[in-house]
Amino acid sequence: MEFFNNSVFLGVMLSLLAYGIGALLKQRFKLAIFNPLLIAVIIVIAVLAVSGIDYKVYNEGAKYISYLLTPATICLAIPLYEQFELLKSNWKAIAVGIFSGVLASLGSILAMAVLFGFTHQEYVSFLPKSITTAIGMGISEELGGYVSITVAIIVLTGVLGNMCAESVCKLFKIEEPIAKGIAIGTASHAIGTSKAMELGDIEGAMSSLSIVVSGLITVIGASVFAQFM
Repeated sequence: MEFFNNSVFLGVMLSLLAYGIGALLKQRFKLAIFNPLLIAVIIVIAVLAVSGIDYKVYNEGAKYISYLLTPATICLAIPLYEQFELLKSNWKAIAVGIFSGVLASLGSILAMAVLFGFTHQEYVSFLPKSITTAIGMGISEELGGYVSITVAIIVLTGVLGNMCAESVCKLFKIEEPIAKGIAIGTASHAIGTSKAMELGDIEGAMSSLSIVVSGLITVIGASVFAQFM
């Protein structure tokens, strides 16, 4: 236990091992419930709870993985560049789709906050739920929310989007690749985009675009909606 508490790489090793187990389960059973990120979160929580290792000790190593978040997000520009002509020919529909998605996200949080009687801090913590963590943390902190809750909600939203995206598209008979990509990216940021990329190149490109645009719109929209409570 002393070795683990003093190890700088504990967080990295545990995170990668947990995600690897999740990836193997997903490959073996082919079920949406075996999302690698979801499995990794469950395993890490279980290990920390059983072993008694403090979260701060774990995070000392795990935080280095977070440094890869920004360059990984930037790399999503590659499939967008490859579908640039398609973007230009459909930019009006894409713009309306992303704006509608952001408005629906913010509006649903406002409705939920009123229904369940959230405090202002709790309310603003939930507003950035559908955008990438790098932007969402900044919004939550600026508006006075609980950043730790914001991060957890963003991850949960992405995981659920990744798990449910394909089924929801089938349920509502959404077959247009552009529509699929816009919906997934706007609702569940980078984690959902990984599912969009599995569905096709166009879906992945449009989802990548949605991450950036919806993030920028949410920066403004969250500030406006924060005044409602």
